[in-house]
Amino acid sequence: MKQSAPLSRRELLRKSSLGMAALAIGPSLLSISRPLSAQSLAQIGPLQAPDENGIRLPAGFSSRCIAAAGQRVRRSFWNRTAYRWHSYPDGGATFPADDGGWVYVSNSETISLLGGGVSAIRFHADGSVNDAYRILGGTNLNCAGGPTPWNTWLSCEEIDFGRVYECDPFGKQPAQVRPALGFFKHEAVAVDDQFAMLYLTEDESDGRLYRFIPAGQHRDGRLNLDDGILQVAAVDEQGFVSWLDLPNPTPSLLETPTREQLPQSTAFNGGEGIWYSQGQIYFTTKGDNRVWQLDTNLNQLSVLYDAATAANPLLTGVDNLTVSSGGDVLVAEDGGDMQIVVIDAQGDVAPLLQVTGQDDSEITGPAFSPDGNRLYFSSQRGSAIFGGGKGFGITYEITGPFRDFVKL
Repeated sequence: MKQSAPLSRRELLRKSSLGMAALAIGPSLLSISRPLSAQSLAQIGPLQAPDENGIRLPAGFSSRCIAAAGQRVRRSFWNRTAYRWHSYPDGGATFPADDGGWVYVSNSETISLLGGGVSAIRFHADGSVNDAYRILGGTNLNCAGGPTPWNTWLSCEEIDFGRVYECDPFGKQPAQVRPALGFFKHEAVAVDDQFAMLYLTEDESDGRLYRFIPAGQHRDGRLNLDDGILQVAAVDEQGFVSWLDLPNPTPSLLETPTREQLPQSTAFNGGEGIWYSQGQIYFTTKGDNRVWQLDTNLNQLSVLYDAATAANPLLTGVDNLTVSSGGDVLVAEDGGDMQIVVIDAQGDVAPLLQVTGQDDSEITGPAFSPDGNRLYFSSQRGSAIFGGGKGFGITYEITGPFRDFVKL
């Protein structure tokens, strides 16, 4: 009997990609919380007058400043940690702790000589600050990134031929560079826990949308981010996506950039934040003020929001985004009206909050606490000393009845 030729490594990875969700990854590692049946945060009500921090919020919500660039992070008014918060805070996420508390991590979008990297704030279960510390240093222009289901933070360098670094939010393990995720001007990354893949955006006017297929998993259940196939999206007129293997995911300075290696791939005008939820990948492109939705089951891409054609175009300067436990997409504005705006399942658009008096800044790093009761974000160039939007950054926490908008 004639034997079939053995599959190449690339063929094996490609054929196994749809079955990777069936690996023994288990719900403890590869299960991001599923959206519950919920009321929309777009129904939360009108914004009130600015509070003492200059933030307009719906009735029943309040804000506090938890960190300011260059200042030691406070535990209380008289008690400060030893750690000085980084400048130009950008992408962020939260991670649960075993004691009921959590960690909020935040990138620093500046050069390594001025700090760079990633910082973290550790909270007690009651929401009070426990500690603050650095989890990544020596990197440049860490813009956004993304959390993994195994509770690490992927921090992206937004520089030519930039890298992705995997960080321990608790600061116990050193950060590791993940070259297999490509060398390009990274913006953000999201992990698809259904098919065990990663999606990445590129902040160039002719940037690409990328997909990474890991070469299996480690014994502890983490996906292998050191080996795999990096692909680029090619979108047809009906929005169906073909994924093309990149010839050279890690080009040197003298080699062809990833976005130019396959001319038949599709250009996106300034890729920004990206998030996975319920079989959908959501991402933004700042050059055309669009929010996109990729159905990972159908491999079909559509436009969820377009400021040029929207009936209610109150969202502009699209940037970082996250998805609530109720399935609402929250988009932060870079400029615009300095808002975080909600897009619900019906396509309704409404502001969740607005930062006033900081028009030269941008909102970054929106992330809910693990219990969904608090929302964190930064004003990247807010000034805690002089006010306005020409400073080095402020990080805020919003509390209020968020859970009223999730039907348990």
